[in-house]
Amino acid sequence: MSKLNIGSVPAATGTAPASGPAGTTRLSLKRTADAKGWFWGTGRRKTATARVRVRPGAGKFLVNARPMEEFFVEDRDQRALLGLIEKCSLKGKMDVAVTVAGGGFTGQAGAVVMGLARSLFAYDQALEPVLRSGSYLTRDSRKVERKKYGQAGARRRFQFSKR
Repeated sequence: MSKLNIGSVPAATGTAPASGPAGTTRLSLKRTADAKGWFWGTGRRKTATARVRVRPGAGKFLVNARPMEEFFVEDRDQRALLGLIEKCSLKGKMDVAVTVAGGGFTGQAGAVVMGLARSLFAYDQALEPVLRSGSYLTRDSRKVERKKYGQAGARRRFQFSKR
């Protein structure tokens, strides 16, 4: 058995994430458009994942090749998505195309909001204060707690009987 020489391990390629004030890590995103002019962003919430693309355009908003109003029927979800665009003063100026999978409607809407914020940030870094103040760039890491063995659920126990 040979010893591993740590000094001979090649350095990792790529760049380290940029550090902001007080050692906080900044979001490192691809800040250039792809060949077709789209800016990309990925959002996750619960078990849902959304890949969001934005580019300057007429204001079309498609989710899984369907209009946003048809895919997200809850008024709350529509307001969350359109509110983000209005807050950035880009209503009617950006085309948005989303591919979302996994989870339910609430998780998917949250994933799309985060992905939209990340793609808008990649499009224009000047929007960062607006996006950070609304906490759109912060990942909501809450997930469903797993059920444990010997219990009725994640926290609920079976009824205790002394006799």
